[in-house]
Amino acid sequence: MSQFCLNEHGWSDGVTQLASPNFDARPDGAAVELLVIHNISLPPSEFGGHWIDDLFLNRLDPAAHPYFATIYTFEVSSHYLIRRNGAVTQYVSCNDRAWHAGASTWRGKSRCNDFAIGIELEGDDFSPFTDAQYSALQALSQAICARYPTINGVAGHSEIAPERKTDPGAYFDWARFEVDAQIEQGWRSL
Repeated sequence: MSQFCLNEHGWSDGVTQLASPNFDARPDGAAVELLVIHNISLPPSEFGGHWIDDLFLNRLDPAAHPYFATIYTFEVSSHYLIRRNGAVTQYVSCNDRAWHAGASTWRGKSRCNDFAIGIELEGDDFSPFTDAQYSALQALSQAICARYPTINGVAGHSEIAPERKTDPGAYFDWARFEVDAQIEQGWRSL
């Protein structure tokens, strides 16, 4: 059984909860159909610290790093972040639309934020992800799919926005995650 459990309000037990202001309601009738896997590090290719939280909570200090001055006004979020040690933070209820995918298309449908749940992995395009991250991602995905049985796929940000994005990157081991096979085998019903 998963260490995570989502309640009817779309919030997970077993995670740190930091409510981001960067979300809105999903369109009427929009079912959650997709998990989108991302990577993020702030500053770029540096791990640890509170900077990702600060970005998603609109409190990133532009003077703290030169890169931050280029992004601190962005209003972005994700449903989840999985740190290098496997710790999970949730910023937006899965019932709501987080602002993680931007201009995107999946299986002919645009505006993936409308029907997707975004999961950020603390990382970059140049480093392998950790065992703890894969374990947390597996357990979290199982809990999400159990709560939202309409999920029928998973994609990297690079797949839904190929001209803009490269994440989760070449170091993400899709075979190790094997979420598509698990969806087909019905692990959503756990």
